[in-house]
Amino acid sequence: MALLEVQDLVVEFPQRRGGVLRALDGVSFSIDPGEVLGVVGESGAGKSLTGAAIIGLLEPPGRIASGEIRLGGERIDTLRGEALRRLRGRHIGAIFQDPLTSLNPLYTVGRQLTETIRTHLPLDAAAARERAIALLRDTGIPAPEQRVDHYPHQFSGGMRQRVVIALALAAEPRLIVADEPTTALDVSIQAQIIGLLKRVCREHGAAVMLVTHDMGVIAETCDRVAVMYAGRVAEIGPVAEVIHRGAHPYTQGLVASIPALDGERERLAQIDGSMPRLGAIPSGCAFHPRCPRAVDRCRAERPGLMPAGATQAACWLAVEGTS
Repeated sequence: MALLEVQDLVVEFPQRRGGVLRALDGVSFSIDPGEVLGVVGESGAGKSLTGAAIIGLLEPPGRIASGEIRLGGERIDTLRGEALRRLRGRHIGAIFQDPLTSLNPLYTVGRQLTETIRTHLPLDAAAARERAIALLRDTGIPAPEQRVDHYPHQFSGGMRQRVVIALALAAEPRLIVADEPTTALDVSIQAQIIGLLKRVCREHGAAVMLVTHDMGVIAETCDRVAVMYAGRVAEIGPVAEVIHRGAHPYTQGLVASIPALDGERERLAQIDGSMPRLGAIPSGCAFHPRCPRAVDRCRAERPGLMPAGATQAACWLAVEGTS
């Protein structure tokens, strides 16, 4: 049974002069326990917004207009107030791009960890501190017995991100939403954080939703990948199938834009044009103005996710076998 189920999620932003902007339009996917699902796409595709909707951190006036989000079979998109706060931290952990926005600069990392632990778990102060030290050790912080009493500014960027991961794991959540957790880090630290996330997922049995724009991170980390475009899922499937045999032209364009290490390409491939604005999403397939193989049906009818080989793709060409 899937741990997280997102079904036909629609997120809208009301406008001051009337009308609404639809930022997510019928997003559906699931994540199994112990699985890492990557969510990839250009800026503005709706990746981070999907994560925020799941965590319950949509910025007003954004709202979930329709659809359902279920965690362990129980609906969570209708939770408010204290019920939502109990869910976050205890059952859903969050890792954000900039660790400084997740950590309070006035408190030691140990205080922040122990407060989170005692909020969600029945432990006394001494036991919570021991768990905080163990979490720092598990996430690769050297000398955790001393570092537990240090402040966030006393850690490097990579070490701060490890502290944030420890914070996300503090109450043993079932789901971790990681939004661009390696973007601000150099390549060697990125590899360490990716390895840490994979190990944590494996050892704790947590499901991970990894939001990123980096196909290399997706290939290294994830079991399955959902490719998003203009607030919709363009393709979803096993990571190897999507990367090597992607059915959607947008997926193919993303993969083709990755630099090759063998140096055989003289120029990087590019996808002409840019992501459409929310108020100007074209009819039919939202990608058709940028697609070199678009036909009349692409311009007139919006495709839903349909079987396309080993993946599911929202593309008439892929389904008809002409891509």
